[in-house]
Amino acid sequence: MLQEVHSHHFQPLLGQTRNLTLPDGSRLPVRIESLEQTPRAKMPNAQRMPFSVEFNSLETTEFVDGLCTLEVPGLGRLEGLFVSRIPPMGRDPTVGYFYIAFN
Repeated sequence: MLQEVHSHHFQPLLGQTRNLTLPDGSRLPVRIESLEQTPRAKMPNAQRMPFSVEFNSLETTEFVDGLCTLEVPGLGRLEGLFVSRIPPMGRDPTVGYFYIAFN
């Protein structure tokens, strides 16, 4: 299923709030902030253009990384998404900043 995910599935979600289901089953409200295609990461003969999605939590969280679930319109429930936390780098340190890479 994850190989069928393309950047255009996330385009309409930019600026929207979604619920990320964490590995422990809890839900974390997040806002989808950016979408970036990474053509230099494309493997020969690959069908999909690699891309990444960045988002931030709307509340304080201790979550760092792990396999999560996210509802995406047109695809349904995406399970097994590896979500990584990234440093705030001058942004509000009270929320979490996260990243998903689709290679």
